[in-house]
Amino acid sequence: MTEFTASFQTAWQLLVSSDARLFGIVVLSLGVSLAATLIACVVGMPVGSLLAVGRFPGRRVLIVLFNGLMGLPPVVVGLLVYLLLSRAGPLGSYGLLFSPTAMVIAQAVLVTPIVAALTRQVIADEWSEYREALRSLGASRARAAATLLWDGRFSLSTAALAGFGRAIAEVGAVMIVGGNIDGVTRVMTTTIALETSKGDLPLALALGFVLIAVVLSINAVAYAVRGWAERRWG
Repeated sequence: MTEFTASFQTAWQLLVSSDARLFGIVVLSLGVSLAATLIACVVGMPVGSLLAVGRFPGRRVLIVLFNGLMGLPPVVVGLLVYLLLSRAGPLGSYGLLFSPTAMVIAQAVLVTPIVAALTRQVIADEWSEYREALRSLGASRARAAATLLWDGRFSLSTAALAGFGRAIAEVGAVMIVGGNIDGVTRVMTTTIALETSKGDLPLALALGFVLIAVVLSINAVAYAVRGWAERRWG
């Protein structure tokens, strides 16, 4: 019981003292996940909106595919990205493996289907409501998709936050492509796994507290934004 209490006390001290090692891990984690989420939004939101309003061969197959990829196993993504970035892979000459860039790529691959699928659902609801009005204005499907993206931007913020939540809590893919190198590619989730296996519980606990705080904050922000949008726009 004494060791248990001491671990929590030391973890708290690391937090309140802004421990440099802990701070660096948190900053890297946030930077990698934010970059991956931004890429996922830039790619996934237009794709999701076009799937919602478009009519083309294979559309239903793509919808099913993106919905299925929402549950894509992180370790599989890590393996595929590893093969692409390894020396024998097609992108091996760029030397990206075991770097934060490789981690961003892996997380972006994981998050993009989530953003695209959630965007498609939001825009599909908007399209069913405003379809006739947009058609009467002579808007093409591409223009309608862009208009609905802007109109549903507050609802779509929840898709972005959901993607970020998936990215920041991911461990398997980033460990495979990042190598979990101290001071270079070690993020919160991989550090928690490593330090727990080593028995260094205070650092793992401190990072666990930060990770939980980040995830709770994401959900609070998503709830607040959605509530504000509903009050603002009805």
